[in-house]
Amino acid sequence: MTIVAKIPCTIVTGFLGAGKTTLVRHVVENAKGRKLAILVNEFGDVGFDRSFLAACGVEGCTEDSIVELPNGCICCTVADDFVPALETLLSRAEPPEHILIETSGLALPKPLVQAFQWPAIRSRVTVDGVVAVVDGPAVATGAFAEDPDALAAQRAADTSVDHDNPLEEVFEDQLLCADLVVLNKADLMDAAGLAKVRAEVEGHLPRAVKLVETSNGAIDPRVLLGLGAAAEDDLANRPSHHGEGEDHDHDDFETVALPVRAAVTAGDLAARVEKAAETEGVLRIKGFVEVEGKPMRLVVQGVGRRVSHHFDRPWRSGEARDGRLVVIGLKGFDQNAVAKALAG
Repeated sequence: MTIVAKIPCTIVTGFLGAGKTTLVRHVVENAKGRKLAILVNEFGDVGFDRSFLAACGVEGCTEDSIVELPNGCICCTVADDFVPALETLLSRAEPPEHILIETSGLALPKPLVQAFQWPAIRSRVTVDGVVAVVDGPAVATGAFAEDPDALAAQRAADTSVDHDNPLEEVFEDQLLCADLVVLNKADLMDAAGLAKVRAEVEGHLPRAVKLVETSNGAIDPRVLLGLGAAAEDDLANRPSHHGEGEDHDHDDFETVALPVRAAVTAGDLAARVEKAAETEGVLRIKGFVEVEGKPMRLVVQGVGRRVSHHFDRPWRSGEARDGRLVVIGLKGFDQNAVAKALAG
């Protein structure tokens, strides 16, 4: 009897704006001919991540190589969305050699790992590894732990404790499931800051997990691919604040896609986005916008109050240039104030 090797899957998790999509794109651009497929889970109404990846320009990386699961957290829609999408990839005449799965910033990775125990896919794929991407500067400011020492003490005393801060809970669950932690944006921190973040992250890890520092998601694909974790068979060593079978929702967050007029200059738009990001409760801003007189579309990404932008590719013939930015924030954030800021 011929034994067919399972196709390895790498789950890339991490909080909003940590740099997951940039890291995945870097892996695709440096795959050296390896046949990859990508499942992208968006939280919002604009397919930003899929479009950003599809613009990589790498030979062999076609639109068909990227499957988008929009408008729903991948960990909450496993049966309805994820498993069928994965089965579609596996049923292709030439299936991929490796599958990259990029979750939304609000997803918990453990329910997704559990899905690999489903009979329909268990014999055909394996979770090669869970990679948690961490936004170093954000963690350095204490964005995910109001009091790390007190939180650690509570967790040690009661592993089922519920945290008041939903961001902390999501962030920690992503680390608890990780086989590799990527400390991204290391170039934006000094040595003391890096040491602080390393200690913070390592304090959340339940077991020995490798931590690597990166800038702009640039990492050798060999570091991520081939971990051989078989995570679906190692669930007991991946604790979570959400027990098996327990529902998980995102009522603490909301998202809106706002129209944005063409910018006079990229700097003009960045200034508007920075002002919008000052609105209380705003976590993430991302999308594509037209700049007057420029043949290329402008990619805009904001994490907290840090905003970056660059031109990624020419506008295609007949492609709509109506700019839209996805804004993700805590429940009840002032959408009118954000829209007003973006309008200038």
